[in-house]
Amino acid sequence: MKSVRVSLAFLTLFFLAVPMLHAQDLSKYRVFSLGSSLATVLKHTDQKIEDVKLIHASPALIQDLTWWPPSLPGMPYRADTVEQIQFSFCNSALYKIAVTYDRSSTEGLTREDLVKSLSLKYGPAVIVTAVADTATKEQYDAREEPIASWEDSQSSVNLVGSGFSGGFNLLIASKRLNAEAELALAEAARLDKQQGPQREADRQKKEIDDLELTRQRNQKSFRP
Repeated sequence: MKSVRVSLAFLTLFFLAVPMLHAQDLSKYRVFSLGSSLATVLKHTDQKIEDVKLIHASPALIQDLTWWPPSLPGMPYRADTVEQIQFSFCNSALYKIAVTYDRSSTEGLTREDLVKSLSLKYGPAVIVTAVADTATKEQYDAREEPIASWEDSQSSVNLVGSGFSGGFNLLIASKRLNAEAELALAEAARLDKQQGPQREADRQKKEIDDLELTRQRNQKSFRP
């Protein structure tokens, strides 16, 4: 009898632990997983390669894809609580997911309401104080106010308030891939600044050359 009670207790703890472990997976948002290939995300969103925006081709390939979840059949427009999701890729690997929640879906909800809901999926949150220090602020856009965060050794999840729209955004990122992307973006910005004057000079020269070719062609074909 004692062994039966022990077994039942073990099974109870096991079934309680499984969803808790699952809830702690910070690398996922719905069906999307950090590190997934661009092709996988395109398949899940029913998007095409033409919908992908090129940010930089070197020193690393940085691309963005913005997706607006469709409303469900038989449901009113914007049935999903998400307005849009922006996926960011570094060398075709998903390194960041930026979720913008639909304003009508969060109307009336407090910050505590959203933190409580997200904590069911990601576990206990670290609440960011109203007056964040400078180091914390530098991690976010000037128009975003950090509210709460979840973090492990590989991924981070951050709930932020949008000062521009008054809505809420959720940022999910792979620490390793995001660091690689940030370095690549910084290097690309440096190269753009360094090579910018020469590129502009080349662009202007091409415009002048093209105009001269058009002039010569029209000189031959023009009939007053």
